[in-house]
Amino acid sequence: MTLRRMLDGLRWYVREFTGEAAYDRYCERHRRHHPSAPVPTRREYEHMRTRHQDSHPSSRCC
Repeated sequence: MTLRRMLDGLRWYVREFTGEAAYDRYCERHRRHHPSAPVPTRREYEHMRTRHQDSHPSSRCC
């Protein structure tokens, strides 16, 4: 395995772990389904996600 591939794998893992990739996926989906609506900022997205988790406690393990 090359150093470049290892670094790419590490970058992917860190982005998944920190939630950065989830926000990117959300933005892509939002743009596809609501092309004329503004995309929420990262802060707004995190707020919406937290509200959803609080109102749907069975959707998480703890």
